Amino acid sequence: MHDKLRALLTLFILQIMALVSISMGHEVSICLPLMVQLTPLFSHCGLSYLGCITGTDVDKTKGILFEECVEEEYVNEMSCFSLARHGACLVVIWGHISNAVSESAKRDLSDLKNTLRINQEQRWQSIVTLKNIFSCSDLPWELKKQGMDFLLGITESGGASAGSTKEPVDSSHYITSLYGALQSIEILMMSAPDAALRKNAYEAMKRILADITPSHRLDVMKALITSSRASSMTALLINLVREEMHKEQKRVNGEISPGENGTFWSNSGILEIVENVLRPQGGPPSVLEDSDAVLSALNLYRYILLTEHNGKSNRTGVLSETNLRRAYDEWLLPLRTLVTALMADDDVSVEYSCGLNPLELVLYRCIELVEEQLKNP
Repeated sequence: MHDKLRALLTLFILQIMALVSISMGHEVSICLPLMVQLTPLFSHCGLSYLGCITGTDVDKTKGILFEECVEEEYVNEMSCFSLARHGACLVVIWGHISNAVSESAKRDLSDLKNTLRINQEQRWQSIVTLKNIFSCSDLPWELKKQGMDFLLGITESGGASAGSTKEPVDSSHYITSLYGALQSIEILMMSAPDAALRKNAYEAMKRILADITPSHRLDVMKALITSSRASSMTALLINLVREEMHKEQKRVNGEISPGENGTFWSNSGILEIVENVLRPQGGPPSVLEDSDAVLSALNLYRYILLTEHNGKSNRTGVLSETNLRRAYDEWLLPLRTLVTALMADDDVSVEYSCGLNPLELVLYRCIELVEEQLKNP
């Protein structure tokens, strides 16, 4: 009974932490004294910074309190503590904001950050937990900004298990959760009112992708591109794919030291990314609305063509006659017809016409490269 009462108190405090943060978090100076008073209770509840940010303390507490509940009862009871996981995450974020809060909790935030930098699995768990505050529409932007700052702090080593003596962890069990976390970061990149937060969110996305096992990284990036509904976001993601391919190619050329085994050049699915943008739903794209994404896809296709041709390789299958003719007939020529018509249309504004100029140049270069390759296979 004592354990259940303590578990109930724990969830209640975490719920209060979240509710106070939502209602008063935009006034950090006003909120801090209350947080300083709340945090000493965490020790009595058996909470740790590591357990809060990874979510394990919340899971353990729920298990104690609802161990005898059937599924329907569990759902009903947990509705009273729907923000408990948010609160657990905010426990750490408030400690990150103010030393007074972490000192009141008798917790060392620097030790936590070092642990997460070294332990890849716990770092992934933390990223997934942080999704709760990034995706919470009611939470003030200031707390999301602080959460992003904390995330950059635990990923600043810039890669999977940097500084760790352990073997990299298989990310297959975390792929779905990490994908969800990346989607929440996308929201910040698109909607945050603060330019610095948008920039930091983009940096965080790159670091998280770099932290994912190479064998799964391309799958995650393809899923993000497929689910993206904003042309500018799609373009950014495709550019990240091209950067990954460029890094792999530099390793092949010996320009940088060997690292993780790459999968981007050995995966024919890379062409699916281009096709999904240049031929969505079996036809040409909406060029005016999706010009950023189309230009980025064309640049990726051009880069693959040139690299494979110059290296006398065909790892992606881009130089096979079947793929060349499909790209020529189904992607490039229909797109040329559409772009030519738009450029000649007097109803298209000057702004849109100017925006189509770089796209037209890259498109014609891609057509030239494909024609040359078909003539001289």
